[in-house]
Amino acid sequence: MPYRAIHTLLAVVLVLIAATNPALAHSEEVYGGGFVAGFTHPILGWDHVAAMVAVGLWGAFLGAPAIWILPVVFPLVMALGAVAGIVGIPVPAVETGIAFSAVVLGLMIVFAAKPPIWVAAIIVGAFAIFHGYAHGTELPSTVNAFAYAIGFVFSTGLLHLCGIAFGLLVKWPAGRIVVRSAGGLISIAGVAFLTGIA
Repeated sequence: MPYRAIHTLLAVVLVLIAATNPALAHSEEVYGGGFVAGFTHPILGWDHVAAMVAVGLWGAFLGAPAIWILPVVFPLVMALGAVAGIVGIPVPAVETGIAFSAVVLGLMIVFAAKPPIWVAAIIVGAFAIFHGYAHGTELPSTVNAFAYAIGFVFSTGLLHLCGIAFGLLVKWPAGRIVVRSAGGLISIAGVAFLTGIA
């Protein structure tokens, strides 16, 4: 997809956020409370932020169609993981899976890995289960579950877009170095999450 379209999409998202805030102020308990809680859940967790930005970065590295497929696969599978968490289906090693997602996705960027799109989608989707499950199990009892889900899917999409926007630097040789370095930092952060340092 042309880069101009990406910039247009980012602008539309920002306008939607600006337009949504006043509406939420009128219905905080019924709808906005769930949306805000869901929206802030991914962005207040560095482990979620690292992995979700990495999905966008890796997608940008892979180019079309991965640049759009991966950021679609992740939220969709994440929503299924959230349902599993809400209904209480056991998923082992959730926090380890979340931390490991930053390690693996960061390394994919560092090494500029370009597997077939279906392989990349499976990798991203597998990790999305852990992130979604964490969102689902931490659903506040006082909020609307649907609004909560819309919130965390929306903010996850924004984090993917941030990764894509930064990842567009790969158009230039120096930009590729910067993006791959960012992948390295994400991977190191993942190790810190795994070991409990961060």
